[in-house]
Amino acid sequence: MRLFVIIIIILGVLSVTISGKGGVLIAHAKNIFHFWNSEDNRFLEKTAERGGVLSVLEPVVAEDRGLATGFLPEQKEFSPRLSIVTAHASVIMDVDSGKVLYARNADERRQIASLTKLFTATIVMEQIKDLEELVTIDEEAIYSPGTRVGCPRSGFCNGERLKPGEKISARNLLKAALMNSANDAAIALGKHIGKTQDGFAKIMNQRAQELGLENSHFCTPSGLEPDGREHECYSSAADVARIATHALEFPELWEIMRIEKQFITSADGEYTHEIFNTDQLLGQFPNLVGTKTGFTPLAGYSLLAVATDYTENHRVVAVVLDDQSRWQSVRSMFDWSFQTFDWR
Repeated sequence: MRLFVIIIIILGVLSVTISGKGGVLIAHAKNIFHFWNSEDNRFLEKTAERGGVLSVLEPVVAEDRGLATGFLPEQKEFSPRLSIVTAHASVIMDVDSGKVLYARNADERRQIASLTKLFTATIVMEQIKDLEELVTIDEEAIYSPGTRVGCPRSGFCNGERLKPGEKISARNLLKAALMNSANDAAIALGKHIGKTQDGFAKIMNQRAQELGLENSHFCTPSGLEPDGREHECYSSAADVARIATHALEFPELWEIMRIEKQFITSADGEYTHEIFNTDQLLGQFPNLVGTKTGFTPLAGYSLLAVATDYTENHRVVAVVLDDQSRWQSVRSMFDWSFQTFDWR
């Protein structure tokens, strides 16, 4: 019987440190309860009776998402190295464990342009419970520069534009912002929640702090950098990967990002807008979960993408910032990840 008790103590208690000032216990959460009836616990009680102070009698449990899923990516022996030389910053992250599989300048602060819109979309999902809620379009949104509804590329408008006073659902604006990277749609959503673009930026930055995005500061819901304030608007490849991981908590966003083309309509049915997807990997890459593109002259061409392995059980996010070969780079990053790592 005594041998059995000793075995339980060894399995349940990782370490017990006693000092004149107190005791420290580190144990597995489930097995800690075996500790209370052990000789070690009675020793601590005697220490307390003699005037010692026991300061910690609770388990310390560090969060590890990999343990929660039961799988961690392990690199195979003699696997090839990866180098994405065309990107100024890049990272590959395992979604479920948060483990970084590859990184180059991943924490460097850079402008990320319209990759910002995915973070805007997650805040919309958190703040607006019914996506059929109507948003009123104003002139500030309509006259924003760059890509807009009806203008699939900056300076090229071949479709129906949003109109001042037009009412359109938050869901339809999410489609425009995520599929076509429309700045007017993102601005309208941001102002609907934050009253002004600056007001929404404050919400974004507060949320960024809560999510531990230490190398991020947002200026607008669209990702456009205000003139004279460009240096205030930045994130990092690693933070963008964390944003994508958080956004995966909202499957509807990724369903939207896999739509190739769609018409969206104003609430009264008066206006219809055709929306195209900027994703060049749609239908070209198996097990693609979704992508988001970004470009401004300052940020360069950037891309975030999420894909699964052939089992569809393991997801990775790939991010490249300022990379003119972004589509090929992301393809290479996914191929390398699923050939180089086993999930065990």
